[in-house]
Amino acid sequence: MTLEQLRIFVAVATREHVTQAARELNLTQSATSAAVAALEARYQTRLFDRVGRRIVLTAAGKAFLVEAKAVLARAAAAETVLDDLAGLKRGQLALAASQTISGYWLPAFIHHFNAAHPAIKLQLSIGNTEQVADRVREGSADLGFVEGDVDDPVLAAQPVAEDEMVLVGPVGHPLCRGASVTLHDLKAARWVLREQGSGTRAVLEAAVGRFGIAAAELDVVFDLPSNEAVRGAVEAGAGVTVLSRLVVMRAVKAGLLAVANLELPTRRFYSLRHWEHHQTQAAREFLRMVGESRS
Repeated sequence: MTLEQLRIFVAVATREHVTQAARELNLTQSATSAAVAALEARYQTRLFDRVGRRIVLTAAGKAFLVEAKAVLARAAAAETVLDDLAGLKRGQLALAASQTISGYWLPAFIHHFNAAHPAIKLQLSIGNTEQVADRVREGSADLGFVEGDVDDPVLAAQPVAEDEMVLVGPVGHPLCRGASVTLHDLKAARWVLREQGSGTRAVLEAAVGRFGIAAAELDVVFDLPSNEAVRGAVEAGAGVTVLSRLVVMRAVKAGLLAVANLELPTRRFYSLRHWEHHQTQAAREFLRMVGESRS
């Protein structure tokens, strides 16, 4: 069994699609299929079931995927230690960030870091807060950036910025006409929300909880998986929502959205790293640049 076979297996298993995995790995479909077939033949274990044109992981394949990811993470960690010996003259830095951060706060830091250290290859994956924490935990990301607290003993969380949350609706909406928002207003409104697991959704649930309202009591029209989808639905008149001011600032200035008179608590952006994983010079330097922005 080789690391290359493990990489191919993980790529195929993650997508459950040979052609897509081959394209990402820059391999031919036949070479990708052959690597998986070689693993199955060597250990006489079927890792995938072929269902029509699709492939799905077998129970053995699911168990093997966990171990394969762990091996690749350890191999990447070993390579990172060697890269560190060259200082910031080579290597890579894998970042993961939640949507608000990746779209509106992090890009400036990525630009400045790349300008200062062009030999370091930067990678960015995007997900909600839970997904980002998972990537840091499993080692596929060196650093994560999320909104709100992450309660996990293996992850070190450090506040890096503060973010203002606002309740917004389409211009002319009853909640956005200047009067203070009441409990009745919140219950009567139709809502467009981010999905469960997102930091933005957690802030909304905490905010209405201060009024004694459970999230299940809200009239939720849509759960949508991105800030932009939520903002677009609200601009179209689907309802109201709570989003970061970073996300809605331009729409408010353009007269597409209005901010309601409801004071919401600010939330913090946090960096995440794994306590037990080697922290590279690149990761330390990136955090240093982020930290300087607060001073």
